[in-house]
Amino acid sequence: MKLFDYVRAASPEGAVGAAGPQVRFIAGGTNLLDLMKLQIETPETLVDINPLDLKSIGDTADGGLSIGALVSNSDLAQDARVRARYPVLTRAILAGASAQLRNKATTGGNLLQRTRCHYFYDTAMPCNKRLPGSGCAAIGGFNRMLAVLGTSDQCIATHPSDMAVAMRALGAVIVTLRPDGDRRRIAIGDFYCLPGDTPEIETVLAPGELITHVELPPAPAGVQLYRKVRDRASYAFALISIAGIVAVDDGRIAHAALAFGGLAPMPWRDPAVEAALIGHAPGTALFETAAAILLREARGHGTNDFKIPLMRRTLIATLRDLTGGK
Repeated sequence: MKLFDYVRAASPEGAVGAAGPQVRFIAGGTNLLDLMKLQIETPETLVDINPLDLKSIGDTADGGLSIGALVSNSDLAQDARVRARYPVLTRAILAGASAQLRNKATTGGNLLQRTRCHYFYDTAMPCNKRLPGSGCAAIGGFNRMLAVLGTSDQCIATHPSDMAVAMRALGAVIVTLRPDGDRRRIAIGDFYCLPGDTPEIETVLAPGELITHVELPPAPAGVQLYRKVRDRASYAFALISIAGIVAVDDGRIAHAALAFGGLAPMPWRDPAVEAALIGHAPGTALFETAAAILLREARGHGTNDFKIPLMRRTLIATLRDLTGGK
């Protein structure tokens, strides 16, 4: 690990004022410290934001929730309002990592965690995300965990978060503070960037921009479910995952929100899939149509080809559970 300066922020404004291109914010550090040990991240300064008053969860005027960026994953999953109104979020968080990591990991940090692609972590191998222009060893290499949607010829990495998948289904909004003092509200669907020709750019955050809160809209009607398919029952990243919210009224699907993990460089949501479901009676033929729409542009890269039929089967089974076993 290279030497760095360490600063404790006294306020959000002080935190962003200290930030710059070679500055990183640190809270739980569950991902950043690993990356620093490997010299994948080499900040000149760490700004510790733990002293900031961003650890509370509050009700919003419209009936939603405001979640401070420093709320731990454990506290968020266990909050009575989250468990009652947003069970898909609780289930997604509890499906991720270990209890010890959830006790340290924060809401903001979870959203910003970086890919677990083997080649990103192996500094002896080329990786356009780690070193732009060096190539992508995952394409044509061992890519079993990697993406089949939203990729480019520069990068096929996946985003590893479970929590972010549930937040994508819930329509979360990310609130930030910029170094110039302006605040932004960014829909989670607009927060992440696809790799294209610049896989090193993962979010729309500007240098020094700090996540302060995440806002959830009022709880949606319907059944909520999070399903994660992984290699072992605990402490494993998703091969694929689904956060689903479906309401059935008078025998037809009245509302559907579906987000997917393990498929893409960001938590994936396809409005065409939801549109194909709404207004129709639940059934296997409908669910197969929705799966075909989701995977219409999916492309395997060898050892991850299995993800495409696996997602098809898992989505059909999940929709069946969300609609009462039709």
